[in-house]
Amino acid sequence: MSAGILPGDPPGGRRALAVWGTGVSVYFVAVIFRTSLGVAGLDAADRFHVNASALSTFSILQLLVYAGMQIPVGLLVDRLGTKKVLALGAVLFTAGQLGFAFSPSYGMALASRALLGCGDALTFISVLRLGTRWFPARRGPLVAQFAGLVGMAGNLVSTLVLARLLHGIGWTAAFAGSAAAGAVVLVLVLLFLKDHPEGHEPEPLPHQGAAYVRRQIAASWREPGTRLGLWVHFTTQFPAMVFLLLWGMPFLVEAQGLSRATAGELLTLVVLSNMGVGMIYGQIVARHQEARLPIALGTVGTTAALWAATLAYPGEHAPMWLLIVLCTVLGACGPASMIGFDFARPANPPERQGTASGITNMGGFVASMTTLFAVGVLLDATGDDYHIAFSAVFVLQALGVSQILRLRGRAARRERERLVASRVEKVHVPA
Repeated sequence: MSAGILPGDPPGGRRALAVWGTGVSVYFVAVIFRTSLGVAGLDAADRFHVNASALSTFSILQLLVYAGMQIPVGLLVDRLGTKKVLALGAVLFTAGQLGFAFSPSYGMALASRALLGCGDALTFISVLRLGTRWFPARRGPLVAQFAGLVGMAGNLVSTLVLARLLHGIGWTAAFAGSAAAGAVVLVLVLLFLKDHPEGHEPEPLPHQGAAYVRRQIAASWREPGTRLGLWVHFTTQFPAMVFLLLWGMPFLVEAQGLSRATAGELLTLVVLSNMGVGMIYGQIVARHQEARLPIALGTVGTTAALWAATLAYPGEHAPMWLLIVLCTVLGACGPASMIGFDFARPANPPERQGTASGITNMGGFVASMTTLFAVGVLLDATGDDYHIAFSAVFVLQALGVSQILRLRGRAARRERERLVASRVEKVHVPA
């Protein structure tokens, strides 16, 4: 037996990379579509003649659908497998992007973003499940971080390519043209994706109806590691998500007096920082599991400090160097949020991985949705005072940190118990 490979672990290798690459390409396109509004927020406000609160509703509805779908998606992935769920996701988010391109009214545009959010919701949990089926468990943190890295590459495409298309060929052509990528990844999934390698088929699950669903959710939630994973994801992800998804461009242009081009470069910096930090965090966590919580809490603290310095800066505008540092630190939020899955994964057996990942993934998107709404409402209530509006970030961070500190001891004890039990089982496995 290879060192570090547990009994029953999938072997990984080139075949695993090819299959996983097919699945993660769907997530890549989903993130392009998800974040496309981030570079089109000001254009959307003009196109549909809406204020800040109504503009934030686009992203809030999209994230509401996404967050609400996470547990059902986890159950679907556990039940139906990755291929069917990813194919359905590609169909839905492509239809949503096309609908958004041709929407003549605010209401139809909202419906299109909801459809897009529904398809998007089916992708990430499926990609995480695909990784656990094709790669050894010890590769879990790296595979998860690489999935996040590919997602941020999609964000980069949205920031650099879609933004230029939008201002070059116009709204309809840019959004409709981008929808072609969804059709491409759908074909790839149907032709090349497999749920698991030969010889590693999961145990068939008998249909047990609502009772099975309740047991899956309840068993996952009872694990302190699942709940700790949710709160780590909740606390770390949302500052960057809110910035990239909608409010970063308006904040930099309207509150900081930057040109759209310069603001776009700072948004790109967030994405590039995310990709670089993701590589570092993945390597550290794969080698040193005890570093998970210090990294997560350190990222939260640093993010809060930089936001406080930016919002409290005494001048009319924060200096460029401070904005650069802020955007660089925001890039660490995504990789830190992936650590949440590294708490939920070892706390649950393989047949509950999708459900547990869905619960964890809800955290950051609930926080993002709440903050998007709060910022929009506060902007309208204060006459576009971004300093007051973005203070909502600190409230959500304080809530999340309090829950992390409450759960960390129980999760650590439970994880140690599982580790001891697995070592005993490994000793009794025949050579």
